[in-house]
Amino acid sequence: MRLAGPVRIIVVVLTVGLTWILAGIILGTQNGFPRLQQIMGGSDVISTADPRPRKYKCGLPQPCPEKHFAFRLVSGAANVIGPKICFEDKMVMSSIQNNVGRGLNIALVNGVNGELIEAKSFDMWDGDVAELLSFLRPVHEGTLVLLASSDDPATKMNEDARKMFIELGSSSARDVAFRDSWVFVGAKGVQDKSPFEQLIKNSKSSNKYEGWPEAVELEGCVPQRTLELE
Repeated sequence: MRLAGPVRIIVVVLTVGLTWILAGIILGTQNGFPRLQQIMGGSDVISTADPRPRKYKCGLPQPCPEKHFAFRLVSGAANVIGPKICFEDKMVMSSIQNNVGRGLNIALVNGVNGELIEAKSFDMWDGDVAELLSFLRPVHEGTLVLLASSDDPATKMNEDARKMFIELGSSSARDVAFRDSWVFVGAKGVQDKSPFEQLIKNSKSSNKYEGWPEAVELEGCVPQRTLELE
């Protein structure tokens, strides 16, 4: 009976020790014991790498080549979600920036150094197209023109405005109509048509929203201009 006390102490010590060892194995907190996943042969599943794919400037899936600028344009969705213009990882126009609106949203960028020159929205439903013409006419040679439409890009657009966009490299300016979704990157002084343009027509048979097509997105890398601005 005299051994009962020491035996109880030994049992308690062993119980505490085994509990501590088991906790170390499960939680992986003890350097001397492998994690439970390793014991079960699952060490390969443990990874500290970010499972999300890496994103580059403006959310592009890969980096732009040297002497190219990254951009991403998103037109507005119906008359609810505003458009976005990102250039070199900077959101130059968006609802958060509070500088977008119904019609055409245009950012002028220095094609040599990538600096924003000016960003402005033009109401093409109830606005004055003369404001758009006055904005585009003084644009210098080599200036990049980034455009994202919202709601209605064309009701007030006249022939002079369409010609200006064609001179900037647009292939769709003549076809843009009421409530179409349009995004475009052009430049003053381009010789060929721009490869950076998307247009989704407003059509009852294919519209995603009632009365509007889906938003259109465009991203890519536009070559840096070598022509010095005046």
